[in-house]
Amino acid sequence: MSRLASPAPRQRTLAAVSIMAVLVLGGAGFWFLHGAKGGPMTASADGQASATKDDGGVGILLDLAKTAVGEKRLVAPAGSNAYEFYLSVLQLDPSNKAALDELHEAFPSASADVERAINNNELDEAQRELSLLREFDSTNYILSLLGGKLDAQRQIMVRQDEARAEVIQSQQSAASGATP
Repeated sequence: MSRLASPAPRQRTLAAVSIMAVLVLGGAGFWFLHGAKGGPMTASADGQASATKDDGGVGILLDLAKTAVGEKRLVAPAGSNAYEFYLSVLQLDPSNKAALDELHEAFPSASADVERAINNNELDEAQRELSLLREFDSTNYILSLLGGKLDAQRQIMVRQDEARAEVIQSQQSAASGATP
């Protein structure tokens, strides 16, 4: 599946832009309510403190990611999981050590979640999760193995569907042959 066809990067970008827009609006509102009363010096000090506090949304995304890790939402649900938050941090700051370290640390548990989705025949969800992990590390052999397992499970599902269709078709032809 190509990266252009995947909706996940667009969703993360949209989420990051939305968060940044909320931060800007919130900062403007804060300045309007509190900064204007204290004069230009207060507004300037508040703006500097705000800029170092959130780093353009990176701090908020890191907090959201840590919360998601604590709640065991490593790769699911879509749009609200640790991997998507950490990957959004890396879009804003590609060398963010905290995000890189957490992605590496969460990888074994996240890949186990993908395997669990495959075993539960949640194949579309497993594909989405696997694509998310591949965005972080496309060369990992574990992801290659999971991709092979997912493909095999899809083939099994196709064969089972074909067998069911054949049974239904034979029942319909037997019923139409028995009716004069």
